[in-house]
Amino acid sequence: MTDGADCFSQAIGAGVDPSGLPWHELDPALLREKRNSIKWTRYPADVLPLFVAEMDFAVAPEIQRAIIRAVEASDTGYLAEPGPLADAIASFAQDSWGWQIRNEHVHLATDVATGLVEAFRVFRPAGGRLALPTPCYPGFFEILLELNFEIVEIPLLPGVAAGSDGSEFGSAGSLDLAAIEQAFASEDGIDAFLLCNPHNPHGIPFTSVELSKLAELAAKHDVFVASDEIHAPLTHSHATFTPFAPIAAKAGAHSVTTTSASKGWNLAGSKCSVIVAADDRANELLQTLPPEVATRTSILGLHANVAAFNDAREWLGRTVSQIEANQRLLISLLNDRLPAVRYVPGSTGYLAWIDLNGLGLGDEPVERVLQEARVALNNGSDFGLGGAGFARLNMAASPHTIVQAIDRIAELVSARR
Repeated sequence: MTDGADCFSQAIGAGVDPSGLPWHELDPALLREKRNSIKWTRYPADVLPLFVAEMDFAVAPEIQRAIIRAVEASDTGYLAEPGPLADAIASFAQDSWGWQIRNEHVHLATDVATGLVEAFRVFRPAGGRLALPTPCYPGFFEILLELNFEIVEIPLLPGVAAGSDGSEFGSAGSLDLAAIEQAFASEDGIDAFLLCNPHNPHGIPFTSVELSKLAELAAKHDVFVASDEIHAPLTHSHATFTPFAPIAAKAGAHSVTTTSASKGWNLAGSKCSVIVAADDRANELLQTLPPEVATRTSILGLHANVAAFNDAREWLGRTVSQIEANQRLLISLLNDRLPAVRYVPGSTGYLAWIDLNGLGLGDEPVERVLQEARVALNNGSDFGLGGAGFARLNMAASPHTIVQAIDRIAELVSARR
């Protein structure tokens, strides 16, 4: 078994982030002076921000150059169509997952959240009942407030994993297809389903078997499925990501996919995403999207996305490798410093879903960690059913930052004994 020192050494690696920036330049105190996103402005300077899904890593040089070239050319106007982004996303999807996307099936949206809202408006204009596997990204609950949907939470099935003390415990692991079928076939029925694949916050890429069954049920019961696949480019080296659209098209399910380079390449503020129709039938409806859905998209974001999918794939590979190393470091730190914390490592992305219920910090452990350890995590209670006592921790940071955060929490727990 690799010990903590080895894990830290592996995470440090060559001493630089995926863009070649030395780790010491990712010190939170320095980043706070340079950056203005909510990650660095929401909390006081003494708080380590490991909450919102933004990377500390520097943006890929290829993307930086693409944005600079666009500004130098004064290419900062409005958009009406995806243009080169359709080719870029189609090429990346084909090379990465064998998913063949037709360019005319690609539509612009400001971001994935906007894409989901606009897709639901087009496909289910009267609203209805929407099923949502939980715990899930809190933003889903927020965006659905814009729509006339009753949310039906369907908790994920637990998987079983071993703790550092040899005990077994459960954490969400797969879609509860029996419960989904029951909801679809119920008297009230389900009109729409919001799939997050890979699932946020668990980092689970659902299997082709699960997705095929979901598609069959959706086709049988006429349930529209919108699949948020924004975390897919960050699938770890040992895992497999399966896009939902080809499966939906084969089953005859009405579906679209929303995605962007924003999570994989740290471009959340660039405001550019795509909605991809699963088939011609879905595309006919996407063609009725209001023109403003496209024109609100940032042209600089489009240039950034094109550069990401076309030119910054090596940066993405280095980033995934760093995330994997940081995850091994986190596992080692938890086993050594916080053995009461339960954590089932995900196989996609940089978000760790950790169970703090065993720390003895009360009903709101995340709030105690924030106020007394000065570490900001996402509160699991905001993620829906099954999230109470959990926290989402961002691993896309310098290994030094991760060590500092766990040390602070461990000191808090030790002082409370």
